[in-house]
Amino acid sequence: MHSNLVIKIGGHLISRPDGFSLDLMKAYAEIILRRFTGGRWCVVVGGGEEARRYVSAARSLGFSESFCDMLAIKVTRIHAMMFSALIGEKACRAIPESLEQLLEYSRDGVIVVAGGLQPAQSTTAVAALAAEALGAEKLIIATDVEGVYTDDPKKNPGAKLLKEVTLSRLEDILRESSHAAGEYKLIDQLALKVLRRSGITAMVIDGRKAENLEKALAGEKVGTLIIPG
Repeated sequence: MHSNLVIKIGGHLISRPDGFSLDLMKAYAEIILRRFTGGRWCVVVGGGEEARRYVSAARSLGFSESFCDMLAIKVTRIHAMMFSALIGEKACRAIPESLEQLLEYSRDGVIVVAGGLQPAQSTTAVAALAAEALGAEKLIIATDVEGVYTDDPKKNPGAKLLKEVTLSRLEDILRESSHAAGEYKLIDQLALKVLRRSGITAMVIDGRKAENLEKALAGEKVGTLIIPG
């Protein structure tokens, strides 16, 4: 079992166009509680559809992208509060607003739950930074696809799932990712940069099935393994 670990839960998994995926949130919390035996763990939660609604409204009102980012960050922190409450006594109830606070709140036996930290930074980048700062053995990224594909599977039906990929190849695949507020793709460029400099191994799993997180925490092969190189 990992002593230091970061789990990123994509916002689109828990906040969807048809509402919150409450059962999935509960399942994640139960798995994390069952698997957590100590060490320093951090769970980073995204904003999903709820954040996108606020961002869309703010853009329609003519607000800047930085303002849109700040709105989205507020939403991610609300999601983090909800998830922290689900985890219960083993979670730190204070939601960090900076990497410094994340480190301050993190201690053996307590799970820190975070959302966004600052504008122009995706929650995936937050998760990568947290993994680097905590000296995590692995970063698990739960999203709404089975793993990393050779192309966007939502746009290209012929895209192939990769069981393992180097950072260099992943950078090539994701080079054209959007960086607009609320539109960060699978892994944005900042997250890739942090993974490269830290040498941390990451795993992208299909988070629509809670059992995939269980398998990843148990050390089983699932999704796509991202290795340095």
